[in-house]
This record gives sequence, C-alpha cells and structure tokens, in this order.
Amino acid sequence: MEEVAVLAVIFGTFFGIFYLFFSTRNKERLALIEKGADAKIFALGKKGPNSFAKVFILNVALLLIGIGIGIAVGSILYNSFGLQEEVFAASVLISAGASLLVGFNMTKKMDKES
Repeated sequence: MEEVAVLAVIFGTFFGIFYLFFSTRNKERLALIEKGADAKIFALGKKGPNSFAKVFILNVALLLIGIGIGIAVGSILYNSFGLQEEVFAASVLISAGASLLVGFNMTKKMDKES
C-alpha cells in the first residue's frame, strides 16, 4: 500500500510540473499575442527543426557511454585491486559527469558551426 502512495506522489509531481509549465507558457503567449507581439519571438533560439533532438540524443548517448565506462572501470578496480564496492558508484558518477561535460562542449561546437 505504501508503494502505491509513493508512486502516486511521484506521478502527481511530474503531472503538476508539466501542467504548470505548459499552462504558464500558454498564458504568456496569449498575453504577448494580445499586446500585438510578432509570432517570430516564439521561435527564438531554435537553430533548426531538429536541433533539440540532436543535442538530446548526443547527450543521452554520451551519458550512457560514460555509465558503461564507469561500470567497466569500477569492475576492474574492484577485481584487480580489491577495493570496496563503493568504487562502482564513484567511477560511474565520475565518468558520467565527464561524459556530460564532453557533451556540453560538443553542443557548444555544434552551435558555433550553425
């Protein structure tokens, strides 16, 4: 029973965040349209039709690669040097962070090129 309550709270929180985001965005856009603002302002910051998808896929791919490398490095350290099991978490977090940093730099390069 407690698990159901926790899941309900988690899903309720996600629903609330998305609802507030989209309803607020809609109200802001309607207010700008009422004031006579041009519709081009809603497309500002978009480099292309699929730039968000490219950045998202790049970052997710690099994150998963980083997690895999972290697990492999943690396994090597655990088996070879007899370190404690906490080495897995540390190596995964370090390599995942490094991969996200690489993804950020690659995204900046992509923005400069386009």
